[in-house]
Amino acid sequence: MLNKKKYLYLFSEGNRDMRDILGGKGANLAEMTNAGMPVPQGFTISTEACTQYYKDGRQINHEIMADIYEYIGKMEDITGKKFGNVANPLLVSVRSGARASMPGMMDTILNLGLNDEVVEGLAAKTGNPRFAYDSYRRFVQMFSDVVMELPKSEFEEIIDQMKAEKGVKMDTELDENDMKALVFKFKSLYKSHMGTDFPTDPRVQLIEAVKAVFRSWDNPRANVYRRMNEIPYEWGTAVNVQAMVFGNTGPNSGTGVAFTRNPATGEKALFGEYLINAQGEDVVAGIRTPSPIAHLQEQMPEVYAQFVDIANRLENHYKDMQDMEFTIEDGKLYMLQTRNGKRTAAAALKIAVDLVDEGMIDEKEAVLRVDPKQLDSLLHPQFDPEALKNAEVIGKGLAASPGAACGQVVFTAEDAKNAVESGEMKKVILVRLETSPEDIEGMAVAQGILTVRGGMTSHAAVVARGMGTCCVSGCGEIVVEYDKQQFTLGGVTYKRGDWISLNGSTGNIYGKALPTVDASISGDFGRFMSWADAARQLKVFTNADNPRDAKQAVEFGAEGIGLCRTEHMFFEADRIKAVREMIVAENVVDRKKALAKIMPYQQGDFEAMYKVLGERPMTIRYLDPPLHEFLPTKEEDIVELAADLGITVEHLHNVIDSLHEFNPMMGHRGCRLAVSYPEIAEMQTTAVINAAINVSRETGVKIVPHIMIPLVGEVKELKFVKDVVVATADKLIKAAGVDMKYEVGTMIEIPRAALTADEIAKEAEFFSFGTNDLTQMTFGFSRDDAGKFLNYYYDNKIYENDPFAHLDQNGVGKLVEMAVTLGRKTRPELGLGICGEHGGDPTSVEFCHKVGLDYVSCSPFRVPIARLAAAQAAIKAPRAMEK
Repeated sequence: MLNKKKYLYLFSEGNRDMRDILGGKGANLAEMTNAGMPVPQGFTISTEACTQYYKDGRQINHEIMADIYEYIGKMEDITGKKFGNVANPLLVSVRSGARASMPGMMDTILNLGLNDEVVEGLAAKTGNPRFAYDSYRRFVQMFSDVVMELPKSEFEEIIDQMKAEKGVKMDTELDENDMKALVFKFKSLYKSHMGTDFPTDPRVQLIEAVKAVFRSWDNPRANVYRRMNEIPYEWGTAVNVQAMVFGNTGPNSGTGVAFTRNPATGEKALFGEYLINAQGEDVVAGIRTPSPIAHLQEQMPEVYAQFVDIANRLENHYKDMQDMEFTIEDGKLYMLQTRNGKRTAAAALKIAVDLVDEGMIDEKEAVLRVDPKQLDSLLHPQFDPEALKNAEVIGKGLAASPGAACGQVVFTAEDAKNAVESGEMKKVILVRLETSPEDIEGMAVAQGILTVRGGMTSHAAVVARGMGTCCVSGCGEIVVEYDKQQFTLGGVTYKRGDWISLNGSTGNIYGKALPTVDASISGDFGRFMSWADAARQLKVFTNADNPRDAKQAVEFGAEGIGLCRTEHMFFEADRIKAVREMIVAENVVDRKKALAKIMPYQQGDFEAMYKVLGERPMTIRYLDPPLHEFLPTKEEDIVELAADLGITVEHLHNVIDSLHEFNPMMGHRGCRLAVSYPEIAEMQTTAVINAAINVSRETGVKIVPHIMIPLVGEVKELKFVKDVVVATADKLIKAAGVDMKYEVGTMIEIPRAALTADEIAKEAEFFSFGTNDLTQMTFGFSRDDAGKFLNYYYDNKIYENDPFAHLDQNGVGKLVEMAVTLGRKTRPELGLGICGEHGGDPTSVEFCHKVGLDYVSCSPFRVPIARLAAAQAAIKAPRAMEK
């Protein structure tokens, strides 16, 4: 037994560097213990024990079970109390703690170890029977809800009924006899559901609680949160078993949550809330509305001073804003946890910049401190100030998560999800008494969240801030009636589907839809992004098809256009007719006539784009979609178009039928169109080269057009189209008497192109990876249809992520890597980039950095995200100086 695996650690045995084994909470409890802070002692059951639990068929094996009992013995020695002992009982809390913070996603049990005998002992020892029975009824309720998954609402109903009978509003107004009655009623409810008595053996309670925490790693809400935040399933969660301290023993006790800086604004000031005579769950669950932390200075000045000192020590130690949970038991302060606090994007930027100015961290560390995805919320609209002036505020809650949101009212997470997915509502506001972790999917699709109960640290507030979703919490004037699907505020009733607006920066609520304006970014943002730009090695381009998007992207820091989709220019009303003429043409002469009408539009668009870009490059992709996409599908539109084109309806129907394809994604599109109709490539080359010549002459900028042939799978088809492009371009350049360079490259979006990249690089001067199509063709399913079955794949742990959201590095990534290696072998100076949606996804950007691409290209609003992700990738793993 010399090499027996260690699954459990006392808090005194760990440290902050053991996150992977102890989870975030366990590692930080160990670190605070080492620093001599007042931490109730206990032990951590490691993440490896969780993994083992799943390997053993969701059972705790005998070895780990024996370890748990051994460590309870060690806790008894440390605390001088005995587990299950009537005279001097040890009670514990059981909490989860994964290595990545998952607020509210996992389950907590307090006061474990109580039964009918122990509660009497606790009452006698403390001389406070009301407290003892309050702790017992809480334990029965939590154990029933968290471990046995009985409906929490049924327990709440019993409490509400008792308060109504007594004519009181608060739980704290119920007396000792009421608490005893609640315990009895709760245990009866447990028995009616379970068919057995509530477990009385503390050891059984403990093992069941640990199993519940392990199980909760795989509950639906944890799986959704993990998928949204790319947390791998195999990490597992640790379990922390900690000696209980009690915030509910009377007016000298309490519990709270605080941050060393304001998590909404980043302001350097202690921010938080506490409740007197309460347990931790009361603050986080948002059932009672708490007092601001500053008020504690008046109520308990010594405790407050000690807390401020600990908060400062923790922030200086971790060199980051801390989120701390604490309990005061009879005037004595205990620290229950600390972690790097979740914060809004604006706060993240301010804190990162302030920490540099305070000399705590350097600029590179500051760049690593902001989650690139968070920048999204800075770049999104706020309310139009003019509309706000005239808007009537119908109510006010707490400004829990900033931003502006307007949408139609829904009352359940399920309704929110269904209404948005079905298209019944484009934008929804989720209105709840309070949110719970089960609401995560509804919160993810909502524009904003409005709750009646709960403070700035409630579940709704913390999760909304993490997701960058607007949230107003704790608006107690609202009366919600779920059964009628309505709420009343200020004497007005709002029903499901009514429009309201929320200002998450002020807490104001408006009874109508308010228009929004684009976000403006300044100050810290510019300074912070300059540090990111100094660190990164990847260039960041944008996907833009019109001057408006190009301008927006340049403002956000784009260094060029990596994908201009020319077909997007064809759909505008003044040009679609000429495109349709080209499609129905039955010979080259007619087709060229129609193309001649389109050419000036294309050229005008390219000229406008080049002017916006200045010296920045632009890669222009030639016509890609199948032609049927440009033709109408409704009968009345077909009749109108036939008349416009001077052909019979029957003839037009025949054309539409002839273009029908069984699998358009793999049909007559991309370079196949130019192989069939070389005159299309001829027209597009004429437009590009003429535009570049004209703008170069006008502005003096030396433009080098980048022409991209899509969907190539065979070098000969690329050569065929490239020959058309080169012949046309060279003729125009010669006629204009200018010295203009241009490049012809291709999109790598077919697996065969990646496999034969060395051949293709003989003709292509650059590759751009079209990872949307490359993913579809590699997986063999389409982006539009995958939604029908991907959920089954997530549920069965076949896929952890949507491969269209995050690049599949094991499969698609291997093809990219292979194409990079083969292509550069043939042509060392080959330009390499990515232009699929993955170009704005942080983990995919990191992969692009790693495999040696020159740039990523993404939609305009994701440009700052890609800039930051590229900087973080370079700081974590700098690559050798580039060619």
